[in-house]
Amino acid sequence: MTGESLASGAACTPTRAYGLVKRALDVVAAALALILLAPMLLGLALAIRAGSPGAALFRQRRVGRFGRQFMMWKFRTMVRDAERRRSALIADSREADWLNLDHDPRVTRVGRFLRRTSLDELPQLVNVLLGDMSLVGPRPLPLAEHAHVPGWSLLRLEVRPGLTGLWQVTGRTRIPFHDMLRLDCEYVCGLSWRTDVEILVRTVPAVLLGRGAN
Repeated sequence: MTGESLASGAACTPTRAYGLVKRALDVVAAALALILLAPMLLGLALAIRAGSPGAALFRQRRVGRFGRQFMMWKFRTMVRDAERRRSALIADSREADWLNLDHDPRVTRVGRFLRRTSLDELPQLVNVLLGDMSLVGPRPLPLAEHAHVPGWSLLRLEVRPGLTGLWQVTGRTRIPFHDMLRLDCEYVCGLSWRTDVEILVRTVPAVLLGRGAN
């Protein structure tokens, strides 16, 4: 699917019934997961605090559905002044559109484990409960990365961003920026319960194998 064909994606918008049912399932699943995982979440927070100075949680402004901005939560995987050091690392990035490094010197020892296992993403269950995100959807981009998004790919903003999605299960950071945008748009144009279930199932081996994690 080309960028030109995606640009005319009015027919790709989700139906109201799909959106309502998906939102209800998101709330139930996120609430249950937070309750069941509470002891593990507490343990991870303590490990982060013990491993390096700073708060256990990290929040960053991201672009969500219809272009609305929201604060996304993650477990902190980097040193406390990571954002201030970001601009100095752009020159070493594999791509100009986003920071994509083979080895990011800002990542802590505990952070490397959290990233490899994707456990750093678990606080986003709170974002799902709040309605900022869904369990499955496009990747929510930071403002700096969203500034590089071309017009044809704004279709990806028709749905809530996801804790997991087609990009995440296909290869994550091994996939170039514009290919990631294309995957997100293809997901939006092919919305179905079958697709969502397939992505959730594929998330398990993707996480266990650490494909594309950095």
